[in-house]
Amino acid sequence: MATSSKTAAAAKQTKKKVSLSDQNLLLVITIVIFLVMYLGAIIFLGGGFRNAQNLFNILMQQSALIITACGMSLVMITGGIDISVGGVVALVCMSCAVCLDYMGGNVPLSILVALGIGLAYGVVQGFLVAYLEIQPFIISLAGMFFARGMTTIVHSQPFNVENEAFAALKNTRIIVPGMGNTNRLGNYVDAYINIGVIIALLVVILLFVMLRWTKLGRAFYAVGGNSQSALMLGINVKRTKFIAHLMCSLLAGVAGYAFFLYVGSGSPSHASGMEMDAIASSIIGGTLLTGGVGNIIGTFVGVLSLSTIQNIVSSIGLDDAWWTGITVAAMLCLFLIIQSVVTSRKKD
Repeated sequence: MATSSKTAAAAKQTKKKVSLSDQNLLLVITIVIFLVMYLGAIIFLGGGFRNAQNLFNILMQQSALIITACGMSLVMITGGIDISVGGVVALVCMSCAVCLDYMGGNVPLSILVALGIGLAYGVVQGFLVAYLEIQPFIISLAGMFFARGMTTIVHSQPFNVENEAFAALKNTRIIVPGMGNTNRLGNYVDAYINIGVIIALLVVILLFVMLRWTKLGRAFYAVGGNSQSALMLGINVKRTKFIAHLMCSLLAGVAGYAFFLYVGSGSPSHASGMEMDAIASSIIGGTLLTGGVGNIIGTFVGVLSLSTIQNIVSSIGLDDAWWTGITVAAMLCLFLIIQSVVTSRKKD
């Protein structure tokens, strides 16, 4: 009898280890594919790919997308979706630009405007999705249209911000020691990043810790895996979904300011398609559309993979927009197939 109990316990422990291995498999695959892709670009294309600054440039260009995709991953882990984030980013940019140049505002006030817009969106959409149980796609679709319309109402024409304090913040460069390179003239050029990269990396670290080691993070996975089971475990499903949408929209507000710091302007066309890029990055990073599976580090690598493949396509001379779209579509199909294989393996 004792031997039988030990055998059952050992089998249970082995099954747990296998399940844990499967849970991390998508992350490992994402990282490996990114490394192979980037190393291949270094070997076969050379040029800028050999300089560390190229990777830092990707981080600076995509800092807003990293933040947005992380927020998107939170919602997708709980089994939802939010396609309003690109519109929120554009609305934040235009509102902050008008605040600084037309309303006599300052940098701290513009930051509060960005956070306020994100928070307001999160409260409204989170309440409608979680407590009124309206489909998140429909709610966020309405939110996207509203944000794009409001962006044009705030100011209809694109313009560059001339506020001196903001310009100084935008042009701030943080030197990365030991990562520079020698240019053609033989001069050493320091590698650098901007403030947006620091914000993005902090978001990635904080969300990774939250999902991995906090009760709220475990609740996100439980609700996305099976909301009925989560309810039976005593998890407040509605509150968890509300918090996920709240955090997603709030992070879209943060991403909007990071994007604003990068472009330094307001325009109704800003962040066009960013919501689709955020979803694609989350999927490439191993987040399942069905919920319950996802990793913030994977989402971060997913953004880098998406940007790297776009740079590779451009470097080989295929500058037309449709080639980038075709390549991204091929990547998405590849990762969706991988996810299907992994989930079917877990069921077996």
